[in-house]
Amino acid sequence: MEQPHKKALVNRVRRIEGQVGGVLNMIEDDRYCVDILTQISAVKSALDGVAIQILSTHAKGCVRQSVMDDGGDEAIEEMLGIVRKLIR
Repeated sequence: MEQPHKKALVNRVRRIEGQVGGVLNMIEDDRYCVDILTQISAVKSALDGVAIQILSTHAKGCVRQSVMDDGGDEAIEEMLGIVRKLIR
């Protein structure tokens, strides 16, 4: 992964880490359940965004290269497998 993309992903995950810490604090402070669940939904959405970005980078880099090197079927199956996991 190229450095600018990696740095951006690290920054996004650190923000998510902060959101998760916020959820923990909300639970410890006995905050309203709906507010906690709303924050959990935001965390899940943020993680999905990171996953899509990583998947896109993988498809444009590793999968593309495998296709050009005649290893495309295996790379595509691997990518489809991870997509199946992500949409569960």
